[in-house]
Amino acid sequence: MEVVIVPDAKAGGELIAEAMAQLLRRKPDALLGVATGSTPLPIYQALTAKVRAGEVDASRARIAQLDEYVGLPTGHPESYRATVLREVVEPLGLDADAFMGPDGSAEDVQAACEAYDRALSEAGGVDLQLLGIGTDGHIGFNEPCSSIASRTRIKTLTEQTIADNARFFDGDLSQVPRHVITQGIGTILEARHLVLLATGEGKADAVAATVEGPVASVVPASALQLHPHATVVVDEGAASKLKLTQYFRHTFANKPEWQGL
Repeated sequence: MEVVIVPDAKAGGELIAEAMAQLLRRKPDALLGVATGSTPLPIYQALTAKVRAGEVDASRARIAQLDEYVGLPTGHPESYRATVLREVVEPLGLDADAFMGPDGSAEDVQAACEAYDRALSEAGGVDLQLLGIGTDGHIGFNEPCSSIASRTRIKTLTEQTIADNARFFDGDLSQVPRHVITQGIGTILEARHLVLLATGEGKADAVAATVEGPVASVVPASALQLHPHATVVVDEGAASKLKLTQYFRHTFANKPEWQGL
């Protein structure tokens, strides 16, 4: 996989936003898979700035959701649907019908999972999927020991992930949903380009296991090694446990001719 070490989160966001902009210039109706949380916010902010400056037209872009909590009331501000609409769809000036995601409030959750998996395929597949990584190496909500062949499904969150996400619920663990719908690892791997952004020393162990460790279900993100076009963008903190940083810096340094990722 490609590993790009950037000075900080802002630089990572700008680099990935430019890759997304170039995709939209080639394919104006590209399907962009988005992630939630604080890590990708610099990407969305940089892409929004490009759109508002007239550097790229995103009016025909489509947005696909990576995962969703199960059981939150419709319109709950911390549902991932509401978050994506607020942080991505609205700032880019897109219509709500440009957005697709799983129904976390469905009575038949399994049917909703299967329907979303089909919808992604029928939409032509995801062109570029953004990913974050958990401190335990999870991507989406595919926790350790998730099958690499898994499809969109319901998952029970680990106590670590519940604790990590409590900050979005005023620190109240009891308010964090225990179940989610997530694209499976097999579903994620069908995207044409995977781009993972990780920042901070807290992600360093997970990044090292993902990039330099074996492909193993105990580190779900390590499945990116199997993808023909996977890019991992990390800041200095997240890169601090990598053993091959000299190689990565040599490979990607001083390339002003770069045209995205």
